[in-house]
Amino acid sequence: MEIQENFKYGGWKNCVRLINGEVELIITTDVGPRIIRFAFIGDQNLFGEVKQQQGKTGGDEWLLYGGHRLWHAPEAKPRTYFPDNNPVDYHWDGKTLKLIQSIENTTGIQKEIEITPASGKSSIRVLHRLINRNLWEIEIAPWALSVMAQGGRAIVPQEPYRTGEENLLPARPLVLWSYTKMKDPRFIWGTRFIQVKQDPGAKTYQKIGVLNTLGWAAYYLNGQLFIKRYNYSPGARYPDFGVNTEVYINPDILEIETLGRMEKLPPEGFAEHVENWFLFKATLDEDEEFLEDKLIPIIQNTDIKI
Repeated sequence: MEIQENFKYGGWKNCVRLINGEVELIITTDVGPRIIRFAFIGDQNLFGEVKQQQGKTGGDEWLLYGGHRLWHAPEAKPRTYFPDNNPVDYHWDGKTLKLIQSIENTTGIQKEIEITPASGKSSIRVLHRLINRNLWEIEIAPWALSVMAQGGRAIVPQEPYRTGEENLLPARPLVLWSYTKMKDPRFIWGTRFIQVKQDPGAKTYQKIGVLNTLGWAAYYLNGQLFIKRYNYSPGARYPDFGVNTEVYINPDILEIETLGRMEKLPPEGFAEHVENWFLFKATLDEDEEFLEDKLIPIIQNTDIKI
C-alpha cells in the first residue's frame, strides 16, 4: 500500500493518492471530500470529472465536482445541497484514510468517509458516516453517490424470476420520478438486468430507483467494469418509497447511487453505510444471456464482507 499526500490533481494542490495493487484513488481535501478518481494506474478514470469546476474552492454555491460523494437522504433543498467547498481534515493510520468534514452549519450534520484498501487486491472498502451534532433528534439516511465517466452504462440486477403459482407477493419495487420517461432509449428493461446508458447527445435527464436485495450495481466503460457491493437489510425502511439503489442520468453524467436505511439519530448519534468497490477488465455487451454468462461469475467472486 502506498500513500502520497499533498498530491496535485485537477487544479487542487492537497489531494491524497492511494495506490492499492493495480488501482489508484485520488481524494480531494481542499474541498469535499470527493473521491475524484478511481482507476487502474495511469488508465481511464471510471469516475466523471467536471472540468470547469476543477481546482475551485470556497464560495456558497454547491458544486458537483464529480467523483464520489456522501449526501443525506431524502433529497431536499436546501438541506441536501450544503456546499462542501472548504478544506477537509484527514487522518491516515497505515490502514484506513479517514476524511472528516466540518459540521454543516445549516443542518448540524457532520460527514465522515473512511477508505480502507484491501491488502494486495484491487478492491476498496468505503464507509460513509453521518453524525447528528444537533441538540435534537433527526431522521435521515446515508446516501452514497458515484458520478461515472461519460459513455458507459450502468447494470443493476433484477430480482430472481419465479413463477406465480407459489410466489404471490411483489418482489421488484421500481420507483420513478416525475421526469422519468420509461420509453427513453437509454433504458434497457431486461428480464434479468436493468441497464441504463449514459449518452452525451441526450437532451433530458432521467432517474429510476429499485429495491435491490442482491446488493450490487455495476458500470461498464471501454473494457473496464466498476462494481460496488453493499448490504440489504430485510425489514429496514429505505428512502424514496423504499429503494436502496438509484441511477440518475443527464447529458453530462451518470450517477450510481446507493442508500442506507432511514434512522432516527439522537444527539451525537450516527448512521453508517458501507460500499465495497472493485475494478476489473472485461468485455461486456448488452445481451442478457452474455451478461449472465460473463458478468455474474465476476460478481460472485467479489468479496462482500462489508
